[in-house]
Order: sequence, then structure tokens, then C-alpha cells
Amino acid sequence: MAELRHSSSLGSRATSSPMKRDGVAADSSPLIPADRHSPKDRDRPLFHHLCSDEPRVPPLFNSRISLFFTLLLLLLALLSLFVILHKLNSPYLCKKNGIVLHCPHVKESASLWENPYSSTTSWKPCAERRNGVISELPPESETSGYIFIHAEGGLNQQRIAICNAVAVAKIMNATLILPVLKQDQIWKDQTKFEDIFDVDHFIDYLKDDVRIVRDIPEWFTDKTELFSSIRRTVKNIPKYAPAQFYIDNVLPRIKEKKIMALKPFVDRLGYDNVPTEINKLRCRVNYHALKFLPDIEQMADLLASRMRNRTGSSNPYMALHLRFEKGMVGLSFCDFVGTREEKAKMAEYRKKEWPRRYKNGSHLWQLALQKRKEGRCPLEPAEVAVILRAMGYPKETQIYVASGQVYGGQNRMAPLRNMFPNLVTKEELATKDELDGFRKHVTSLAALDFLVCLKSDVFVMTHGGNFAKLIIGARRYMGHRLKSIKPDKGLMSKSFGDPYMGWATFVEDVVVTHQTRTGLPEETFPNYDLWENPLTPCMCKA
Repeated sequence: MAELRHSSSLGSRATSSPMKRDGVAADSSPLIPADRHSPKDRDRPLFHHLCSDEPRVPPLFNSRISLFFTLLLLLLALLSLFVILHKLNSPYLCKKNGIVLHCPHVKESASLWENPYSSTTSWKPCAERRNGVISELPPESETSGYIFIHAEGGLNQQRIAICNAVAVAKIMNATLILPVLKQDQIWKDQTKFEDIFDVDHFIDYLKDDVRIVRDIPEWFTDKTELFSSIRRTVKNIPKYAPAQFYIDNVLPRIKEKKIMALKPFVDRLGYDNVPTEINKLRCRVNYHALKFLPDIEQMADLLASRMRNRTGSSNPYMALHLRFEKGMVGLSFCDFVGTREEKAKMAEYRKKEWPRRYKNGSHLWQLALQKRKEGRCPLEPAEVAVILRAMGYPKETQIYVASGQVYGGQNRMAPLRNMFPNLVTKEELATKDELDGFRKHVTSLAALDFLVCLKSDVFVMTHGGNFAKLIIGARRYMGHRLKSIKPDKGLMSKSFGDPYMGWATFVEDVVVTHQTRTGLPEETFPNYDLWENPLTPCMCKA
């Protein structure tokens, strides 16, 4: 029956040929010999010839067609299998085993632990004090007057405020009273300037730039007035004010009252709207004049040495600034992986701490998605682990973690700790007795983290903040050789959210994107952050 249907169809096509339509005899065709068939055979229908024992299509030809289609189907099946495996091999599916991630091994690059030498030799630091120069600074009695500031916030915000205070004093030719480190509402710390910084070195190093005194002059008897009186306070200073604002608005009041407090003083001096020499002076304060006390420096050196010798021989180490404390998670208003109970508790926490931003909570989900797309959410420990593995850092990497108490505790840290088991904090590197002397001042412990991160071979930040940008800026000022990785959180968020991105593609994206995000020389731009990139005002062509 099958053969019959096949023959019928061929017959139908044959009878509709041009030769039949034109009435031309078959034996007159030049393609057919005249004596091939007898007249009787010529009178038989074409159907008879097709059904005879002489097939028009050889069996070998049919078998080749079948083999071709079989091979084609096999190829399509292999391609489909490859696509499925490619989809399953997305970056966040690195062979999950409970809360543990196992990502494929990535070959280590030559520049894994330091920036390429050829990219780091074009600039050198040049904000240090100039020796042998005669100071033109007037005596204390001949300056415009005295300024006093409260350095607010944590250690690194206070550091920036001190640098700005010296610069403002220079702009107005005023005498600076040693800044007071104001008690922070979060840290509840009452550290004084002399508890953390070397005062003698600070004053001496800047003696040719600004007059600095340790205390309020004796002739000013009512010291409480300086802390509380509106008549003694300049309060209308805008953020990132230009130098001219101080000359026009603050200097006349200082000349009139002789002593004035500037409050508040967080970010009250701009960057590209002040003279280059003033920015260079801020770098001089930050990188040369502000030194921690010797016991803090010595303890940090000891911790860094222990990090380098944890394997029994000299090894490089990475410092990771992990910003995932409860306060940071709450303040970010981003959404993170967690149980319903965790999310409900976080919502209550945000509602209590930031009621104006929380409102009724209905807008927060859309806000969280937008912030994640823009790369404004802190990286989770698991995300950090996958990024580091994609960059090529092996399981044996020694990592120093500078962090507060991580939100979610050990469960949240498990993916990072399992992928990189050689992960330690200062509490694990030092004995309790060694750290007890620093516990009375929270800023002393923060200073230890700052210095150990500064001395590391590779520094990795996971979220913005003064700590990270001061570290990156200092390492750039030291010559750009030290690698400082600033993850592109916007791109990483897009990659983590793509269920079809394979591991190899993810690795390529991570490596290519971060080739230029490792603390290399970078030109400054309008409204740039001097603390993260001191290149133009504070460094010179080598």
C-alpha cells in the first residue's frame, strides 16, 4: 500500500510534465534510446513502469537520506543538551549543597595579587612636607582668630573632618584648636584625639602650613560658651562649600569674635572649587600628618605579619571590608535572601529606626529593585564568594575580614567561609589579652582594621563608605601597585539575576569588567572624591 501511494504520487507528477502537455512522444526524446522498448511497451501506461521490478530510485540513495536525517537529529539533540547544561550552569547555581556553594575552578592570572607594573609607574606621591623652605606663617597672635570643630561620626568620617579643618584654617589664615572627636550616637565612643592619633607629630608636621594649638586659649574663660552659644557658632555652612564662601561669610565673624565654632562640619568643604594647594594640603594631613599612636601601629604590624605567615611560609593575603551589619542592611532598604520571619523582623526594624522613609512600606519593594539595578545594595557574603572565585582566587586564599557583626550570623557567612576557609578576623588572629588594651576605645579597634587592610596585598570593598574610599585612596597614593578591587555591583546584580548566563560567560564578564577597577591611576573629574582618588592634586608625573 505504501509503495502504491508513493508510485501514484510520482505518476501524478510525471503526467503533468511539459512533455505530456505538449503531446510529444516519449520515444522522440533525445534522452531515451529509440529501441529501448517495443511498441507494445510504449503503449503501456507510465504507472506500469513505475510498479515494475525496475525501481527508479536506488535503495542506496534512500539509505543515505535516512543516515543524513539520523545524523541531523543526533546533532540537534547534542545542541539541545548543551543549551540545557549551559542554562543550569548559571553563576548562582555553583553546585549548591544546602547553604554551601561549590564553584568551578578558575585559572589564576599573573596579576592576581598586584596590579601590572607597567600601569603603576607613571605617578608618584608629592604632597609631603617640603624641607628647607622658610615658613611665612604668622605668629599665633597675628592670625585671623581661632576656629574650633567637632569631628563627628566614626573614625574615618572624623579623619576627613580633621583634614578639612586644617584646610579651612589655611584658607582663612586662622589658628586651629585641636579638633574634638565628638561622641558618636551609634558607636557610643568617647575617644579623644590624643587617644588615637599622635598629637606631637600632627602639630609638628604641619607647623609650616597652619598654626595648631592643643587647647582653647587661657584668656577665653567661658569654654562652655564655645560648645553651646549660638553667638559663637557658624551654622550656615553648606555642604561642599567653596573656599570663597569661607572668606566671604566665615572670616568676618572670626575677626569680630576671635574664636568661633564651625558646626556641623561634615563634608563642609568642596573639592574642585578650592585651590589646588589646599587640596594638596588635605592630602598632606591625611597621608603624612595623621599618624596613629605607636602601640596601634605596632599591633597592626603584628596582625599583618601573622596574616602573611599563616601557612608556615610567606604568603600574600587579602583584606575584605564586609559591609553587611544589621544597621547597614536596614539603612540600605534593599531586599535580601531570607525567610519570611527574617523579612518581617527587618521590616519592623526599618519602621522603628527610619519611620519617615518607611512610611507604610508599600513602595519599598519597587525601591529595593531599583537600588539593586543601580548597584546601590551591599553585596551579600555569598555574592562576594562567587565574585572572588570568578576572579581566580583559590580556596587557599588567606582573607582578613574587617566587619561588624554580620546580619544573619553564621548561616549568612557559611557560603563565603566554606568557599574560602582561611578567613579570619582580628579576634581570631590576636589573643584576648593582646586586644584588651584597645577595647576601651572602639575607634582603636577600627584603627587596627584600617591599618591591616591598608597593608594587605589585595583589598576588596563590598559597599561604599569612608573606610573603603580612604583605604583605596591611600593605596593609590602609595603608588597604585597595591590592588584595590571595587566591584561593579550594578553589573553583578544583572549577572546574578540572569538565569541563562553560564559560568564561563560570568567569569569573562567579571574579569573584563574589573580590569580597570583595581586602584589603577584614574583621571579626576568634576566633583570627584579626593579621598578615593588623590591623583591630580596630590600626585605628580614620575
